[in-house]
Amino acid sequence: MSHTSAYPRSTASVIRAAAVVLFAGAALTVPCIAEDFRVQLDTIHSGYDGIHCWVHPRAGVVPNPNGPPTVVLTMMQLWLKGSDVFGPLNEMRTDDLGRTWSGPHIHADTLGPRSEGPNITVTPNDFTPKWHSRSGRLLAIGQTARYEEKNGVRKLIPVRAREVSYAVYDPVKRTWSPWAILVMPDPVKFYNAGAGSVQRVDLPNGDILLPVYVKTDKAKKGGPVVVLRCGFDGTTLTVKEVGSDVSVPSGREVGRGLGEPSLIQFGKRFHLTLRNDHDGYVASSDDGLHFDPPRSWNWDDGTSLGNYNTQQHWVAHRDKLYLVYTRKGANNDHVFRHRAPLFMAQVDPKRLVVLRATERILVPERGARLGNFGVTEVNENETWVTVAEWMQTWGPNVVMPVNNKYGSNNSVYVARILWKTPAAGEP
Repeated sequence: MSHTSAYPRSTASVIRAAAVVLFAGAALTVPCIAEDFRVQLDTIHSGYDGIHCWVHPRAGVVPNPNGPPTVVLTMMQLWLKGSDVFGPLNEMRTDDLGRTWSGPHIHADTLGPRSEGPNITVTPNDFTPKWHSRSGRLLAIGQTARYEEKNGVRKLIPVRAREVSYAVYDPVKRTWSPWAILVMPDPVKFYNAGAGSVQRVDLPNGDILLPVYVKTDKAKKGGPVVVLRCGFDGTTLTVKEVGSDVSVPSGREVGRGLGEPSLIQFGKRFHLTLRNDHDGYVASSDDGLHFDPPRSWNWDDGTSLGNYNTQQHWVAHRDKLYLVYTRKGANNDHVFRHRAPLFMAQVDPKRLVVLRATERILVPERGARLGNFGVTEVNENETWVTVAEWMQTWGPNVVMPVNNKYGSNNSVYVARILWKTPAAGEP
């Protein structure tokens, strides 16, 4: 199903859009100042019981030569009284460009937890599906989490191995292959290696540039980001080449290093956006494997963007590059780590700064965080940003009440960026 979502009380002070909000069918359409696109916000699922909430909705496209593509969206339930305690992956699916949705359908047999011994389980999470054109497969890549169960309660193991996990979708049977592990060339360096919440780049020859964040079992803090060049034959993902380390600049080492990287190829350059506890960072490369030193994300006037401890992702369309992000300074001090609203703004690809005048809201805030999201190029006319209201507030054990004053109810949103001018070709 799909139904309308209304903008909250705080939007008027920050959104740079026309004063009139138009309702179109089952969705909210917001005309933007810039004529490049408009945004249609759909709510595809909602409902909150105070115990679990849906998180990490990310979509992939299965092309259909005879009609609209099938869009497969994966997400999982989070146990609210724990820290990143996830259940099996589920999917929602649309065959009519979001007018109707089916699901959630659970895939516990293939995308659920596995036992690793007494009271220890490992489960895939943070998946991002994307169509791999060379093999003609929808390939989802994420990572694993390890839990120990005591007295019926699962908790993350503090010092634990983490792997890059992946699965392949069968669009005929509408099932996923059992999740598998990417074999790394250096088990010491890649003892804790994650590809959760990342954007990858698929090259014309079928190779995949996959950014991962890594640390050894001895590391007390987070480590660098590394881009892997991988091969994929339609079934198995393999590592072919390892790029150089991308680390927080000397003197700025804070917290957990760099994480949740997202990569894009724009023109002849590759750009990497990176999460850090203190700042969001950006780095650039000629080959997608070896990067210039990262720099903090700034506005075009030189001041800080205000993004921290939260992922950012890319959107590209024709000759323009955009960043989707959250930040401080938007009347949002009541939101955990300022992770709402969800903004999008144009990036100067030469200076790698965000153009302040182009900022607009994709998804408004209703008290819940929106920092874990995904970007999907659906066709030449539409790009979707998918996100869910994460119903924890200031820590894993602080749960937002069912009837909270801001109005969030674990809505799963699809912010449809509807381009005025189509792209040159399908993604």
